[in-house]
Amino acid sequence: MSVMWAVKVVGLGVVAFSLSVELLGWLLRHLRPGRSLNEVLFFPSEVACVEHIFTPSSRYSCFCSLPHGVETSFSRLLLRILSASSTLDLCVFAFSNMDLSRAILALHSRSVTIRVLTDKHYAAITGSQIGVLRKAGICVRCDVGSVHMHHKFAVVDGRLLITGSLNWTLTAVQSNMENILVTEEPDLVRPFIEEFHRLWAHNDPARYHPSSDQKPAHITTRTNH
Repeated sequence: MSVMWAVKVVGLGVVAFSLSVELLGWLLRHLRPGRSLNEVLFFPSEVACVEHIFTPSSRYSCFCSLPHGVETSFSRLLLRILSASSTLDLCVFAFSNMDLSRAILALHSRSVTIRVLTDKHYAAITGSQIGVLRKAGICVRCDVGSVHMHHKFAVVDGRLLITGSLNWTLTAVQSNMENILVTEEPDLVRPFIEEFHRLWAHNDPARYHPSSDQKPAHITTRTNH
């Protein structure tokens, strides 16, 4: 009797162990957090049509002479930028690339909150897209320091960092040896968020140019007779 009981106990133990292993495997498969995005893009990028990125519904309606349906470093960069759904913080030295400007304007039209920090000297050069962004109603601040604001990074939705040597210019994209790192690693994203917030506050024009709505204090002059 005791032998039969021992056999049953062992049998139940084996079944329980098998079920436990299967359950653990299921939990690992379904509850394990997804891998963070880490991507490196090198430039110069192959020149190709990017119209399908802006108008996916008309992928084959563009008849320009550039190659179509080609994935390039630049097209991947555009897609990462256009993935923003709530916020985009951009800190860039030179910004004259019209396709990148088009991407920012597209996000603005989708009510994505956009803040742009840029160098005050390069914001005024011929071909700069900073004036275009400002005219569209996008909030732009220029550095107020005596040194160049030489950063080139963007933070998408507070979770995705895009950074590297690439200035947002046509020459950088098509002619220069450049690099871009795209990552969701929190330990890398967080310092850039903090740096952007610091620079945004430091370059607040209200700190240096008081509002014209503020009236000077009334001064009473006493005249001795």
